[in-house]
Amino acid sequence: MSTSILSATSTSTSNKSSDSKHSSKVHKFAKQAQKLSLGGGRDEQQQQENAAIAARFVTPRDAIIETVDGERLPAVPVEEAKKLNRLRDEAIDSDANGPGNLDDVGGEDDEFEMKNGTSEKREISPEGHGGPLDHAKPPAHTHPLFPPLPLYGPSSLLRTLQCQTFRVVSFWLSLSFLGVIIIGSCVNGIRPGIRKLWARVRGKNLDMERPFYKEEMERASIRREQAKRWERRQQVTSPTDIKLAKEEGRTINAEDPDSDFEYPPLEGGHDPVVCDIGYYARRVGLDVETFKVQTEDGFILKMWHVYNPKEYTPLPESERGFRQPDVFYDRKTKDFAQKNRRYPVLLIHGLLQSSGAYCVNDDDSLAFFLCKAGYDVWLGNNRCGFEPQHKTLKYSDPRMWCWNIRHMGVLDLPAFISRVLYETGFEKVGLICHSQGTTEAMVALAEDQRPDLGERISVFCGLAPAAYAGPLIKKAYFRFMRIISPNAFRLFFGIHCFIPLMMTMHGLLPSRLYGALGYQIFSYLFDWSDRRWDRGLRDRMFQFSPVYVSAESMRWWLGRDGFAVQKCILATEEQGLREEEEDREYDESNDEPDSTAELTTTPSDRKQSAWYGPKTPPFAFWVAGSDGLVDGRRLLRRIRNGREPHVRLVHEKVIEGYEHLDVLWAMDAIEQVGKEVAEVVWKTISEEERGKCRVPKF
Repeated sequence: MSTSILSATSTSTSNKSSDSKHSSKVHKFAKQAQKLSLGGGRDEQQQQENAAIAARFVTPRDAIIETVDGERLPAVPVEEAKKLNRLRDEAIDSDANGPGNLDDVGGEDDEFEMKNGTSEKREISPEGHGGPLDHAKPPAHTHPLFPPLPLYGPSSLLRTLQCQTFRVVSFWLSLSFLGVIIIGSCVNGIRPGIRKLWARVRGKNLDMERPFYKEEMERASIRREQAKRWERRQQVTSPTDIKLAKEEGRTINAEDPDSDFEYPPLEGGHDPVVCDIGYYARRVGLDVETFKVQTEDGFILKMWHVYNPKEYTPLPESERGFRQPDVFYDRKTKDFAQKNRRYPVLLIHGLLQSSGAYCVNDDDSLAFFLCKAGYDVWLGNNRCGFEPQHKTLKYSDPRMWCWNIRHMGVLDLPAFISRVLYETGFEKVGLICHSQGTTEAMVALAEDQRPDLGERISVFCGLAPAAYAGPLIKKAYFRFMRIISPNAFRLFFGIHCFIPLMMTMHGLLPSRLYGALGYQIFSYLFDWSDRRWDRGLRDRMFQFSPVYVSAESMRWWLGRDGFAVQKCILATEEQGLREEEEDREYDESNDEPDSTAELTTTPSDRKQSAWYGPKTPPFAFWVAGSDGLVDGRRLLRRIRNGREPHVRLVHEKVIEGYEHLDVLWAMDAIEQVGKEVAEVVWKTISEEERGKCRVPKF
């Protein structure tokens, strides 16, 4: 009997110990889940629904938080995500071996494992996602190219006060920085202003020295005639009558040449200079519809679809809203035509810009040219843009601004491509990017980021590709941003949007004054000029920039632990210098084939530092020959010298005399860039897909 009592006592003690261990594990998981939760909530139930349930690893370095109610939160540091998943696994295992359940800390396990109809086991943790990659590549908290971002917990009274303090202090400090830039740009403009004034006193017109002066005058004359003709048409009949007559094929007015145009304008008259690409599309006989796209971390992005109103009816607004955050998970249930379809192309903009930059040159705008050539044109706008929006976070929450170039590449870009393929029914899309857009694409396609994306892209066309830094990075104001510490950078420029006053002024100043100031400031910062642009459209060009970007994104570009120091997007400064020396030896050996000097590296050695793998799509680059902002020639040299064995370079061109924005806005950009882009996209489409599409007009 005593043996039975002892046995029962031992069993009871063991059960109590087991219960204690289980409760401890559940408590630890609940604490971590709360740390990474959305926060807020009016009652206990809502607070539980807002709690983090698991970390979903989109890449081995990007862990998105999922809440109990299925919402997504932006990526958190990898070690915190691993801890959440580990504690959750331990709590679930403990729950399976003992009494109790996890309902009170984060929902049923089955609910997570069967999301979206797929069986996602707990191997969603980074150890299961990346396999050997986690051992081959350094974790995010030590990665020299993508330093860790701060972790901001759920909102609280104390954190709100801290954030407001940051916003006030950074407002005045960034305002002083912006003031210095404005003063510098004004001082920099004094000498050219005096030179121009003196030339006028002598009766000389310096504008005649511009390379496209004659064409500028001709285009200005044509625009004036078109404005007058539009006004006459408005006096003759109403817009409804004009539309009805054109639908019936009737001539409206014998004096109206637009009646016979393939793309008759839907807007006209004097250009009010507005931030509206739909208006400028209608001026050239096209139109635009707006789609909303949700990223895997919950950001709501805007994407514009340019179309010919004669052959396409825009979708109702309900079908253009954002869908689920996952990408490439289904196909549209629609019977797509098997012939005469437009092949889709996606255009991505540069730093501090929107995709309106592709739409400001009337018929010589790249987006409008490609549409009239026969392509289905989609314009992606990266996170925040003109209207910052997240599914759950508010503008004032610092977590909404805790992202940099890698997040635009591995999260925004797949979301855009997924939606374009869903709407068009194609297997792949042609990707065309400018400046920062090329950076996010090249980062996303890298072997250690999101290489599978390459299987969805038929060709990647990079305009002024930004992989290596140019000499402008040495400018004094850029050096200032590079030498201050990360904490000082956040104090100066905040933890939210980068200098939001610029966007505030956009809404307050007259559009033409804003355009003039925008050009003056940005030309001073980035050392470009409008020599090759149509100056009559210059104010329009700066209506679509700047946009809202995160201070963390600018810190990656210009701070002390990012691109400005490493001078490359996917290699450290030390690696870059070593490769430059190796490439110099390689070039010299090619120039002197009889040389007996031995190379320090072999072709096999050079391939070991490759950024890209076998899933990489074909590349095509248009490099601005006088670009001081980025060094495109160095990127071409990297590919030519065998460092990227998996990259098939189908087109390369260095346009001498071109500056960074000339690839978009130069008066001969369609001849130098646009027509070649259209041709390269067509040549790289598969035979099967090409058979479904209309042949574009180059």
